[in-house]
Amino acid sequence: MLWLAGLDSYNSHKMLTSYIAAAMSKARYKIIDDGSYFGEIPGLSGVWADAKTLEACHVELQEVLEDWLVVKLRDRDAIPRIGRVQLSVKSA
Repeated sequence: MLWLAGLDSYNSHKMLTSYIAAAMSKARYKIIDDGSYFGEIPGLSGVWADAKTLEACHVELQEVLEDWLVVKLRDRDAIPRIGRVQLSVKSA
């Protein structure tokens, strides 16, 4: 089982929620040539989405971010700091 370093299950969940919120606040969106939307989070390689509407793009981007975090945590890969939020993994 994986926990965020120094945190119990409840606080690990709060830290993940804080990280996701901080990352999503950095999201950048643009309209592409076909009129759909493209969104990305600068500094998080591979975290991007596209959709027909801005709202759908935002939802898809958050889902991509969550999946990206699961893989990073599973593989114990480094996760970039977002603002004041830094995630690191320890074994339970």
